Amino acid sequence: MQKTQFKGVIMLLLTAFIWGSSFVAQSVGMDSVDAFTFNGVRTLMGAAVLLPFIFIRDLFQTKKLSPEEKKNHKVFDKKTLIYGSILGVILCVATNFQQFAFYYSDSGKIAFISAFYMFFTPVFGLFIKKRVPLVTWLCVAGGCLGMYFLCIDPNAIVAINRGDFLAFICSMFFALQILAIEKFAPDVDGIKLSCIQFTVSGLLSCILMFIFEEPSIGNLLNATVPLLYSGIMSCGMAYTFQIVGQKYTEATLASLLMCLESVFGILCGAVLLNETLTGREIFGCIIMFIAIIISQLSELITAKFKKRKN
Repeated sequence: MQKTQFKGVIMLLLTAFIWGSSFVAQSVGMDSVDAFTFNGVRTLMGAAVLLPFIFIRDLFQTKKLSPEEKKNHKVFDKKTLIYGSILGVILCVATNFQQFAFYYSDSGKIAFISAFYMFFTPVFGLFIKKRVPLVTWLCVAGGCLGMYFLCIDPNAIVAINRGDFLAFICSMFFALQILAIEKFAPDVDGIKLSCIQFTVSGLLSCILMFIFEEPSIGNLLNATVPLLYSGIMSCGMAYTFQIVGQKYTEATLASLLMCLESVFGILCGAVLLNETLTGREIFGCIIMFIAIIISQLSELITAKFKKRKN
């Protein structure tokens, strides 16, 4: 069993904090630029952050290769380009649905609703014949209940917040991305895969930006700080922290630590943007967070139950 080390825990906590606080940057950035513009620029920034690391690492690695191996060596092989492109399309759809949600909803609520990918992942996994424990299905039910309290006003059920709905769709595509990464990542370099997906996602968002929006240098300069934070820290640095941190952390604990993204998201929204939640919405967040934690422990709970039964 993998032994958890303190540096791994710290790195994953930083990952969760950066991802959670990035919801604030995304919200503030929308005051100056539109959704496609923000996503296009920040994801390309994420790719730009990873590129120097990839080339420097490859430079040191190629020194150990024979002259013939150096001749055939490519920084990005065909498989990485194909897999990264598929992930980039999915990421583009997911992040843009999420970004458009900021037109209508608060960053804290979007953070929690986006975390619903934890439940969609096992559901979608059924289509590729992945076995889902009973505990996970109970967590899905709990998550739906939490979503009800968080997003739906019983006095106006028809008037569901459009931003909440967009964030909900976003979580479905993030679930698809997780399943795709699970399939592709073992065959290629993880950081290169991430760089390609950021590049493809950014380019697609920029194409949509020029079609549907009117970007300007002045507006981009006004959104410099949110773009830099969301691009460099969230897309570039946090992903690297996740990769390195998981090498030193037991898998179940790693998942639990990264689930704190939603908690940091709502706390940062409250502290930095003065966003407030009603008692009903807070209750919904608590239910969803408990369901998320239990869903990440589902395999461990199921294994202990079977052991007791035997």
